[in-house]
Amino acid sequence: MRRTLAAAALAAALVAGCGSGPSAQEQVRDTLDEFGRAMSAKDYQALCDHVLAPKLIEKLTQVGLPCEIAMQRAFEDVQNPRLTIGKITIAQDEKSASAEVRTAASGQSPSQDTVELVPVGDGWRVSSLG
Repeated sequence: MRRTLAAAALAAALVAGCGSGPSAQEQVRDTLDEFGRAMSAKDYQALCDHVLAPKLIEKLTQVGLPCEIAMQRAFEDVQNPRLTIGKITIAQDEKSASAEVRTAASGQSPSQDTVELVPVGDGWRVSSLG
């Protein structure tokens, strides 16, 4: 009987551990990594589909262009963009996050920026590029 209870407790602990996914911090870093990758590849569709928050996309499309065209026009002259992720801060209620990033591109001065993110679905999306 004791062995059965111990086995059941061990199984319950293993199942509980399997359900935990990446932390909010890891998810934010993943989003920022995808942002940097998509910018380098000039994959504006990926930016719109997987990186930018719906409210930011809404603002971008107010000019009458689809998101990916608006992004293309905004960044078409940027060559060899690079993004280095610094400190990530998750709000205590996990309803927002901010990340210090360093951006650079060929022929442009590097800048230190803050990117704001919000949880959307099962991940985080960029809500403001600062």
